[in-house]
This record gives sequence, structure tokens and C-alpha cells, in this order.
Amino acid sequence: MRRAVLAVMALALTAGIAQAAPIGIGVGAYGGVSFPILQDDVSQGPVYGLRVPLKVIPMITVEPYYLTSHLGHGEQTIGGVKYTRDGFDHTGYGVNALLGTALGLGFGLHPYAGIGSHKLVRDGTPEIKETAYNFGLGMGINAMPKISLQLRGELNMVVTGDTSRKFANATVGLTYSL
Repeated sequence: MRRAVLAVMALALTAGIAQAAPIGIGVGAYGGVSFPILQDDVSQGPVYGLRVPLKVIPMITVEPYYLTSHLGHGEQTIGGVKYTRDGFDHTGYGVNALLGTALGLGFGLHPYAGIGSHKLVRDGTPEIKETAYNFGLGMGINAMPKISLQLRGELNMVVTGDTSRKFANATVGLTYSL
């Protein structure tokens, strides 16, 4: 059901305004570090993935994404006993909306927000598959024609009922404009 809702939202964002301006499209890969926020049961780990920025109007870019992260082990003390827990394997996909462009068209800052479906898995605990929200700020630097260096910092929040699992992601990547 969530997949259908995300697909409809992405189509709604692009369908009506696609006629109004020339569309730009790119493809990008990124990597970096994911830092758990206020979570003792996991530690930092690598994050990497793919992005497909679509410039739908001059100042708005819609960006479907895929991410995967392998978080490190964490230590918890419960009742005076120290436990080591395996880290999560974190995967997700969704769409971000950027103010500005991420298509290699010069230097620029672009704030963004997004929604996705993310999954957190580790041995011995139930799988968490929930809605996630992204908020961040990116900086694009035109490295050469059609290639942009993307530096980003974001807050990724996976809602888990009354609470959430939060991660601060710092990434660097390259985007190629088609």
C-alpha cells in the first residue's frame, strides 16, 4: 500500500507541471556515513545509494532515491550488565523534493525534504518497515560539464509507532546530467 501511495505522490508532483518547463534528468551515486542519533544499541556505519534527480520546473527538482546502510554494533547496559547488539541493515527508497537543482548546473545550495519507505533489520529483533522522512541541505558544485559533485547533510527519521529511529547522514556523490 505504501508503495502505491509513494508512486501516486511522485506522479502527482511531476505530471501536472511536466508540460510547463523543459525537464532535466540525471543519475547519481553517493556514499558517506550514517550516525544514529540517541541510540545506544547501534553505532555509525557506511551509507550509500542512488539518486535520479528530475528537474520539473526551474526551481524544483524531484529526486527518487534508494539507500542502504550497514550500522555498527552498539553496547547497552541494562541492570548493570553490558550487552553488545548487532547493528541494523537499513534500506529504503522514496522521493525528495529539492528547492534548486542537483543536475550539475553550477554552484548552489539546495534544501530538501522527502518521504520514503525504509526497513531496519537485525538478527533477534522484529523487522521494522515504516515510513521515513528526510530533511537536509545539499551543495552542488559543477565539477565539469554535465557532472556535479554533491555534498549533503540530512536527518533521516524512520517512524516506529510513538517514537522514531533518527540518523544523521553525511554524504558525497557525483551526479551526471543526461
